[in-house]
Amino acid sequence: MRKNDSDIGGDLDAAGPAGAPARSGTVQAVERAVDLLEAMADAGGTVSLSHLAATSGLPLPTIHRLVRTLAGRGYVRQQSSREYALGPRLVRLGDTAGRLVGVWAQPRLRGLVDELGESANLALLEGSQVVYVAQEPGRHSMRMFTEVGRRVSPHCTAVGKALLARMPAGRAREILRHTDFVAHTDNTITSLEAFDAELEKVRTAGYAVDEGEQELGVRCVAVALEGPLPAAVSISGPTTRMTDVLLDSAVPRLRAAADALVAELARQDAAGA
Repeated sequence: MRKNDSDIGGDLDAAGPAGAPARSGTVQAVERAVDLLEAMADAGGTVSLSHLAATSGLPLPTIHRLVRTLAGRGYVRQQSSREYALGPRLVRLGDTAGRLVGVWAQPRLRGLVDELGESANLALLEGSQVVYVAQEPGRHSMRMFTEVGRRVSPHCTAVGKALLARMPAGRAREILRHTDFVAHTDNTITSLEAFDAELEKVRTAGYAVDEGEQELGVRCVAVALEGPLPAAVSISGPTTRMTDVLLDSAVPRLRAAADALVAELARQDAAGA
């Protein structure tokens, strides 16, 4: 088995989209495997080998060897359609990483609650779903509670809208292709065309609002982090308290929290380089 792994690594180090060498101090085969996993996630989690070849620039035989290796470890799996999907082993890694991100962001969420009084959340985009990785409960006796680890479709949440709005329109549409647009309430957006228009509003405003689209009587406002981490911070509460005045106050505070998280992440990356 180790011989096969070595053979694969040697072949991949020699072959590339333009003969480009690996970055100094890195292993090119690992870089390419991670690139393929990220390309699959960007495409909604399920892709064909030809799609990976078109988007990565790698030769099809190289992609086939990489995907076969990842499938053998459970990180991708082959569908009956012959397409490949992200595998169950990634869920454990994602859940663990999400918990760590949540712990890291908790002080910022606590600061938002201290300033605004309502529950604060951090969510990540994983494939075509939004997963909540941290929450700081609000200070009111009647407050919103979102279970950490909960996964939802992006079309009915402020965090989902914020995350999709900050990415290229084509990539957002590819993710939405895997969204069922279920109507959770009468306010839920249930068509791709209407959601595209909503994303344009979010891009213009710089923040997203859930107007009782996931749960009636609940309003949420979210801002995405401007960086490599596909995350968004939000506050949520009853519509009776989440007034336009509160939203006007919340948006700059959410932006400040998001910017602080991005800066902290950059410092951590620099320290680990």
